[in-house]
Amino acid sequence: MSNFIIVKKRIKNFKKKITVNGDKSISIRWVLFASLANGVSQAQNLLMSEDVLAAIKAINKLGIKTSFKKNLCKIYGKNIDGYKFKKNITINAQNSGTLGRLLLGLLINTPYPIKLIGDKSLSKRDFKRISDPLSKFGSKFKLRDKKNLPLTLYGSNNLKPIKYFENKGSAQCKSSVIFGAMRTNGTTYIKAKKSRNHSELLCKYLNLPIKIKTTKNYDLIEVKKVKKIKTLNYKIPSDISSSSFFIVLTALSKNSKILIKNVNINPSRTGIITILKKMGVKIILKNKKIYKGEKISDIQVCSSRSLKSINCPTKLNSSAIDEFLIIFLVAARAKGVSYFKDLEELNKKESPRLEWGNKILRKIGIKTITTKNSIKIFGNPNIKVNKKIIIQDKLKDHRVFMTSVIAALTFEGNSVWHIHNKDSIQTSFPNFLNIIQDLKK
Repeated sequence: MSNFIIVKKRIKNFKKKITVNGDKSISIRWVLFASLANGVSQAQNLLMSEDVLAAIKAINKLGIKTSFKKNLCKIYGKNIDGYKFKKNITINAQNSGTLGRLLLGLLINTPYPIKLIGDKSLSKRDFKRISDPLSKFGSKFKLRDKKNLPLTLYGSNNLKPIKYFENKGSAQCKSSVIFGAMRTNGTTYIKAKKSRNHSELLCKYLNLPIKIKTTKNYDLIEVKKVKKIKTLNYKIPSDISSSSFFIVLTALSKNSKILIKNVNINPSRTGIITILKKMGVKIILKNKKIYKGEKISDIQVCSSRSLKSINCPTKLNSSAIDEFLIIFLVAARAKGVSYFKDLEELNKKESPRLEWGNKILRKIGIKTITTKNSIKIFGNPNIKVNKKIIIQDKLKDHRVFMTSVIAALTFEGNSVWHIHNKDSIQTSFPNFLNIIQDLKK
């Protein structure tokens, strides 16, 4: 079966209610927390993507039993010190930076060396940003080129608490250190630039010894050693990053309306909603509620006739970091020049996404000016694409693929899009193309 799709026609108007897959960040964290719990934890609507299945396989290698029945996953935790495994095991994080980085924090007291590997894309990503703070606890690391996977972790049974300043806005780095602190006697102090806070919310819900003080730009976190974790039953809400593709698809389509059900709208993840509202996209949040510390809502979006450019506030960067590719499409159809800066983190994802955002816009015919960490997009509300466009990302980034599909379905003209690496969506959103087909009916 071919691993590309061809898109020749724009999507027709639609009015639909949809439900997208479970939140990936929460799904992976649930797997890891449940593996440490004292008893059986259950999850409904767990995202069954390659990234989450890699997390399941990882805890299986660490001696934790799991089972699946229809839409229910069970994890049979053996308590905080319950991992049991053979010497010289290798864990494959595949494409998941969240899994690879968080897991290292959980394993810093491992009695045997553990090797961590990943796919081609993950092996290019920076793991020194994790090994540096975790080494301060007392563990040791051997990395390829002192930075990349594969790496070998050498744990310590004499861990010491640390003080850590996380200044990149990386939830993965912050969460990894939180997990390391959970293994360590004493109090670890973390000063962290604002980023998604799913780990902290789960810690608070589970009544773990964590204190959080919030300031304007940073969170001050204190973590003490954890002795026991209770079981965690969870109905995983829908993923806002996955929802973002349908928010933009609707905004850029004519006479269309969509309601996306039960979406996680954690404030550390809703930068896309704030940004798109500023640009004139019609978004309404309905049926808001709190579930296990997380904010949940239905998201209603209508077609937007008049889009405005934006000088995007950098304070929104961390809360929209996974959605900028799709936001760039809105800027391309807006009136005026949009400016996004301080986006160096965007090039440290599955692929150099700032570069890819620029490539896609240039292929469409949108003028851009870029630096290593910024992009100016000269919007054209009347742009028409009348040529063959080929998108082939050698690092197989799922967001490059899905953004390209949305562009092909929404930009006017007589274009033919050949979009490669269809299988990349298995890492985060296996149902993406199925929902697209449903909207076309």
